[in-house]
Amino acid sequence: MTIRPEDALEYHSSAPAGKIAVTPTKPCRTQWDLSLAYTPGVAVPCLEIERDPSLAYKYTGKGNLVGVVSNGTAVLGLGNIGALAGKPVMEGKAVLFKRFADIDVFDIELNTLDPEEVIRTCQILEPTFGGINLEDIKAPECFYIEETLRKTMKIPVFHDDQHGTAIISGAGLLNALEIAGKKIEEIKVVFNGAGAAAISCAAHYVNLGVRTENIVMCDTKGVIFEGRTAHMNAYKQRYASKTAARTLEEAMVGADVFFGLSSAGCVSAEMVKTMGPHPIIFALANPDPEISYDVAIAARPDAIVATGRSDYPNQVNNVLGFPFIFRGALDVRATTINDEMKLAATRALAALAKEDVPDSVLRAYSTDRIEFGREYIIPKPFDPRVLIWEASAVAQAAMETGVAQQPVDMKVYRETLERRLGKANEVMRAMINKAQSDPKRIVFTEGEEGKILRACQILLDGSIAKPILLGDEEKIQAKIAELHLHLEGAVIVDPKKSARHAEYTEEFYSLRQRKGITRTEAEQTVLNPTTFGSMMLRLGDADALIGGLTTHYPDTIRPALEVIHVRPELRRVAGVYVLITPKGDIYFLADATVNIEPTAEDLAEIAIMAAEKAHRFDQDPRVAMLSFSNFGSTRHALSDKVRRAVELVRQKAPGLMIDGEMQADTAVVPRIIEETYPFSTLKGGANVLVFPNLESGNIAYKLLQRVGGCELIGPLLTGLSKPVHVLQRGSEVNDIVHVAAVAVVDAQEVGKPYSTLTGVVTGVVAK
Repeated sequence: MTIRPEDALEYHSSAPAGKIAVTPTKPCRTQWDLSLAYTPGVAVPCLEIERDPSLAYKYTGKGNLVGVVSNGTAVLGLGNIGALAGKPVMEGKAVLFKRFADIDVFDIELNTLDPEEVIRTCQILEPTFGGINLEDIKAPECFYIEETLRKTMKIPVFHDDQHGTAIISGAGLLNALEIAGKKIEEIKVVFNGAGAAAISCAAHYVNLGVRTENIVMCDTKGVIFEGRTAHMNAYKQRYASKTAARTLEEAMVGADVFFGLSSAGCVSAEMVKTMGPHPIIFALANPDPEISYDVAIAARPDAIVATGRSDYPNQVNNVLGFPFIFRGALDVRATTINDEMKLAATRALAALAKEDVPDSVLRAYSTDRIEFGREYIIPKPFDPRVLIWEASAVAQAAMETGVAQQPVDMKVYRETLERRLGKANEVMRAMINKAQSDPKRIVFTEGEEGKILRACQILLDGSIAKPILLGDEEKIQAKIAELHLHLEGAVIVDPKKSARHAEYTEEFYSLRQRKGITRTEAEQTVLNPTTFGSMMLRLGDADALIGGLTTHYPDTIRPALEVIHVRPELRRVAGVYVLITPKGDIYFLADATVNIEPTAEDLAEIAIMAAEKAHRFDQDPRVAMLSFSNFGSTRHALSDKVRRAVELVRQKAPGLMIDGEMQADTAVVPRIIEETYPFSTLKGGANVLVFPNLESGNIAYKLLQRVGGCELIGPLLTGLSKPVHVLQRGSEVNDIVHVAAVAVVDAQEVGKPYSTLTGVVTGVVAK
């Protein structure tokens, strides 16, 4: 990727100038709001904090606020450009904190070269921040500054230039050693560079298991050896080695690992060829590495190579570290970031790299496949799971080492982190918990598809469901091996070879013989995966069915409807989407997928089914029947139909809060009803929206998703006597997992009273 200077300047100068701003988190619109925000209301929390200083974390933003502090003496690859010139970098750091871990930042640029002034400034700012991120301060002063602050302050202080690269490259090192078949305590490591990052990386590697005597460190003057006196300091002295080597070229002979934090092009192909078998090369000089990825691989095809660049495999990017390390430290109110917390972060990243990569990450990097191996030893920066894995590992280590002032329940904490990834994850967490209480057998009609198999791995690992995969067993097993999955708990069924085929055929023929199906046609039709899966569901060999990933919606739903009956008290099935807005509001939209022109009777049933689905998501349903008219404001056959549907629902479900016909804004803005239609029985704004026809519902949900930035779960089919759910074509793995969890919960309800809504209806879901 090439960035033109004018592009960068335009990006930073477009109004408003810079990259960050301060946004109030509380209402500040009325005089009442201002009186609470400032005087006289603000005096109350001030006095509470005076009484108990720990309450600052409750009444202010301190607990989620980090100070990024720099004096501009070692800015990126620019060197000592000064505090003011370094400000764009510090603002950029603030953006990364917010984007990746939802942490607020004040950037503080200090116009001083005196380490004592930096130290004193941070110390007197301790009441302001929950943590301090030291940035772009040159060595050796940075060591002294951080060490002093860690000893004298009771909030986390972290110099990212030292520790960030160490933590992330450490994860890559652990995985590279595993792939290369080498033991960490036996490897020889050569460092080129002896600044803050290199010294810290060496220390971190020693904590991981590298022996100090197996480290050879070089600086611009050559090898740092025992007895050398020129250009030395106490930090370099720790890694003065007993070696006859005096140059980088000599040091690299037989080395297992090269670690570069130095300058471009200082390593040649010939030098790499002298390294030991399966060499590990971390060429991290930016923007150009010590040796380019392509040259290193050409010289040593058996090498595992990492750089700091995003256009090569195995990017070592500090954004994988500091946001999540601070997130974990802040959330348990840690007093420091100790070695154990750093090691926990490294091991969490190493473990995550071995997990299946989500579709969202594949899409972000424009690739169809990323898997653990020589070209993938470190998670990608845009992998959303890093937040959960790394922050929780750091928090756990803080608690185990006694530096956490506010311990957390780790299960609850991980769920809290998931909520930061999106409201859909938060909504689905409760559904997944329900599913885990009693996992059910789900038959997947497209068992040969990679996304289905990857979703099944998550379902098995999380004890959410018991997958049944339909398809050719050899093809499925080959795909499982190709994806490096472990689906021992899944059942594979080939319809063509199934011992149940004859029984399914007989049952299907008895169902359809008076609808034009011959016995021969029945034998062939049952081989259709959706029909076969539906027969499994009908005869009790499965508890739920999911299909539609690669087929059109009608092609999946039609075979299911031929085999699985509509619930006896209903006439229709319907589709419901769960929609989560960027603000976190939850809506249930029906019907946007099945019924093209529903009658008033159909709409009444759709409303009851959608309300039931909302209740299953632990939401109290408030139903609005939508139209272009508000309570008779426009008389027309279409609005009359909706009004008639409301009357039918009230007869069938007198306890359900419902009203209509009404326009969409009337339904979702409580003030409109309160001020204009106070007679309405709908209070608090609707969360179940029933559209008058398929056309309006389909248009609405797609606009809300694409233009409104809403998250969707579904479509969820409702109305059948046994759970059948149809995926959207091209659904992602996470979507499949969510729909599967809903299917399990639906299956758990089979045989129970089908609605827990007081006064809605009575009956039992058919077994």
